[in-house]
Amino acid sequence: MLRFAVLTALLACVSGGLVPQLDGRIVGGKATTIESYPHQVALRKSGSYICGGSIYKANVVITAAHCTIGQSASSLTVVAGTSSRTSGGVSRQVSSIRQHPSYDPSTINNDISLLILSSGFTYSSSIQPIALTSSAPAAGTAVSVTGWGATKEGGAVAATLQVVTINVISTSQCSSGYGTGKITSAMLCAGVNGGGKDVCQGDSGGPLISGGKLVGIVSWGIGCARNGYPGVYTNVAYFKSWVESNS
Repeated sequence: MLRFAVLTALLACVSGGLVPQLDGRIVGGKATTIESYPHQVALRKSGSYICGGSIYKANVVITAAHCTIGQSASSLTVVAGTSSRTSGGVSRQVSSIRQHPSYDPSTINNDISLLILSSGFTYSSSIQPIALTSSAPAAGTAVSVTGWGATKEGGAVAATLQVVTINVISTSQCSSGYGTGKITSAMLCAGVNGGGKDVCQGDSGGPLISGGKLVGIVSWGIGCARNGYPGVYTNVAYFKSWVESNS
């Protein structure tokens, strides 16, 4: 089953006979602290966690478009500065959503949104922005992804922030599992040979990082940590100019 990384099914679409699902908790990782990944935030709808995100500026958060499609800004808040999914941290109301105008829910292409906050976060050891990469990392590059999603396919979401280190997978190798044409230049794949490490339901919108920079946004995949089906991420380098001009 195709997954997306949002906690609740904000979207269900059929493409090539597969039913996309939003991703969830980190599989094959370990607990970590927000001080190690202070750009990580939690997106909540009416007080309940739905997605992850990354602080780009004090009042701008980057997340996935599948997390924001159909949502009203007034129902969304962003929580920063806590390792816990449900408690602590600093909350800010979302004042507007700038979803990529070419986001396509049927192909999950251009899966990126900006959340403009009503007031900016004050930076601290647990709240910091992350810079955007200018170029996508090469295949084989080690990357890290964080989130509060499920630790196994179909499992419960995590209470404490999780992290896992995986490797960038070439588009050609990724396409061998997902099919020709499914992985676009706006996407980036990452995982490990044989499966076992991945994102899962609940990790959507969260950060994939390399060298201290944001290189990907948790987007979609088939199942969680399945062999031959690495996680698919929004390719941040592809959207760098769009982010800069819209934030």
